[in-house]
Amino acid sequence: MRHFLTLRDYTKEEILSIIDLGLQIKSECKRREHKPYLDKQTLAMIFEKSSTRTRVSFETGIYQLGGQGLFLSNRDIHLGRGEPVKDTARVISSMCDMVMIRTFEQSMLEEFASYSKVPVINGLTDSYHPVQLLADYMTMIEHGQAENPVVAYVGDGNNMTHSWLMLAAKLGFELRVATPKGYEVDVAILADAMEMAVQSGAVIKVGNDPEEAIAGATVVTTDTWASMGQEDEKEQRIRDFAGYIVDEAKMALAGQDAIFLHCLPAYRGQEVSAEVLEGPHSVIFDEAENRLHAQKGLMVWLDRAR
Repeated sequence: MRHFLTLRDYTKEEILSIIDLGLQIKSECKRREHKPYLDKQTLAMIFEKSSTRTRVSFETGIYQLGGQGLFLSNRDIHLGRGEPVKDTARVISSMCDMVMIRTFEQSMLEEFASYSKVPVINGLTDSYHPVQLLADYMTMIEHGQAENPVVAYVGDGNNMTHSWLMLAAKLGFELRVATPKGYEVDVAILADAMEMAVQSGAVIKVGNDPEEAIAGATVVTTDTWASMGQEDEKEQRIRDFAGYIVDEAKMALAGQDAIFLHCLPAYRGQEVSAEVLEGPHSVIFDEAENRLHAQKGLMVWLDRAR
């Protein structure tokens, strides 16, 4: 049995096989061929952080695969209200076939998985957002930007940045990260990625200059400057991130056929301009839809890996 907690746990071949399976199921879906790969299976969806795309994609995905999704917030279960994580894990995994958790601490997710009898999927933690990267790379494949890509990430050194580090280190492509000083990526995660990059041939560059990162890139991506739980830091972050907006001038530095990615929600005029978000380089809504298809591929892959 396998869990999906971070891309670090997966080989290049496994990551690509999950995405290929997602593309296959997407093709079937477009032909209205919803095959019951997970017939009558149940996905428990635990949300300590709310989300539009995560809930809709997982709930729709398990339904289209022939199963049922159960939405469980903090108000619905005892997790976080006194019951130990290990008790909740043992109970839910005895009744459901798979569990997706969207939470704060990576350690909570890992503890839950260690006591679970069924596969556990990371729907997002403060450290990683691996399901988003499956959708992002699927989108790169569909738009012809998966062959020797140069990816520029501009913004906060957060869970998205950490997941890009893991994906680049596993697949062996060039990643350039530009963050404001004081908002750099986690040093332990960076060191881990650098070590894996030696084996894969990945080129990982981390700095503070967004224009240097974007110059000649084939993929440009960013994320909100203030993530969930950081609302009280928003005004300070807006000041600290001045100059890091991906606008038309910065996007013009990228390759002619470069694509723009954003995991959403996006705040026009902050991390990205409205002109870029709505412009010809933007594929953000294809990317958002691919959350559904990539995660269907992941769920079927995990079921087969039991």
